[in-house]
Amino acid sequence: VQLQASGGGMAQAGDSLSLSCVNSGRTFTVAAMGWFRQAPGKDREFVAGIDWSGDHKTYAESAKGRFAVSGDNAKSIDLHMNNLKPEDSAVYYCALEATSSPASTFEKDYDYWGQGTQVTVSS
Repeated sequence: VQLQASGGGMAQAGDSLSLSCVNSGRTFTVAAMGWFRQAPGKDREFVAGIDWSGDHKTYAESAKGRFAVSGDNAKSIDLHMNNLKPEDSAVYYCALEATSSPASTFEKDYDYWGQGTQVTVSS
């Protein structure tokens, strides 16, 4: 499995950014994918996830109402981020969990990780 994340960059508060992650390696019949982020000095935290069918989407409280996740059964996952805030600044990681269940919010449950993409939001 090779997860390649892209789309990060710099934005101002209130702007929108979209992140994409493509799995260019092994494919799965079913798998969930998720986005996590890690700000300097903080633990990596769950942002949003989607199950293999696309029917079940999970969001962190900080993402609800502002972020939207979409995906294609472990082949790719996108994160559309609206109304960005400075506190959204972090390195964003995509991850894959080989499961038929909804995406977990726990880092330990994910089997594969992408390299991360930086998002910086200025006020």
